[in-house]
Amino acid sequence: MRFLHTMVRVSDIEDSLAFYCGALGLKEVRRTENATGKFTLIFLAAPGDAEAADKHAPLVELTHNWNQEIYTGGRNFGHIALEVPDIYAQCQRLVDHDVEIRRPPRDGKMAFVRSPDGISIELLQAGAPLPPAEPWQSMPNSGTW
Repeated sequence: MRFLHTMVRVSDIEDSLAFYCGALGLKEVRRTENATGKFTLIFLAAPGDAEAADKHAPLVELTHNWNQEIYTGGRNFGHIALEVPDIYAQCQRLVDHDVEIRRPPRDGKMAFVRSPDGISIELLQAGAPLPPAEPWQSMPNSGTW
């Protein structure tokens, strides 16, 4: 397993970059604009990690949803992302520990669970997605993730 990033939703990109980059000193290493999904992703790294960002340094992901939703109750904190060698095996391990799979890995690539305190954890398959498999392929989403 490898730690990938922590995602935080932001309401204003410029204000957020002024804080995270200007004041805090993080460096922007990657940006993605998605017109279809109406969001922007900006990945930041600590100065010592910025050069290693393509070599799997842990990152902060700023997510700006263009719909300008106001986040309350901690909804601005998104999730912790972990890359796993076998997403099906990892999900089965979680199920075996009585953890509910909130978003099953129907695509062989991504799943979401929640910690006991409600923190969203994203699991991502390392490399190419695994072929669709049961019981995950037909398992519905459960609650929020």
